[in-house]
Amino acid sequence: MTNIKERLDEDIRNTMRARNRERLETLRFLKSQIQLVEKNNLKELDDDGVTDVVAKQAKDRRESIEMFGQGGRDDLVAKEEAALAILQEYMPEQMDAKAIETLARQVIADVGATGASDRGKVMGRIMPQVRGKADGSQVNAVVSRLLESLG
Repeated sequence: MTNIKERLDEDIRNTMRARNRERLETLRFLKSQIQLVEKNNLKELDDDGVTDVVAKQAKDRRESIEMFGQGGRDDLVAKEEAALAILQEYMPEQMDAKAIETLARQVIADVGATGASDRGKVMGRIMPQVRGKADGSQVNAVVSRLLESLG
């Protein structure tokens, strides 16, 4: 079992003892999603695989927050924000915009990108490096801005 999964199991037990229903619901859902991916892939996930599942769940929560906000459902926005905060405890430290831009400039130079048409090459090289550490849409926005400034 991986370190993240062991920590998740321990947190579930502690949360049950503390009778924190909202946190328990989020942790159990995360565990079920990890188990679903393992069942579909027919293998146990390592920490990187678990981080991918957590990142997907966090992305789903961000999308829900946006949609509920547009619909004026502040109660559901608050619930999703609380769940997102719990999920972020299981993710590696997130890169800030400056770190993303520095890495993007380096990758652009490495692949010899000359304009927006090279976005695919740049994104293909940068995404494995920022896996779980940065939101893909944020990375895409930075790369797009930098590539457009070249062309």
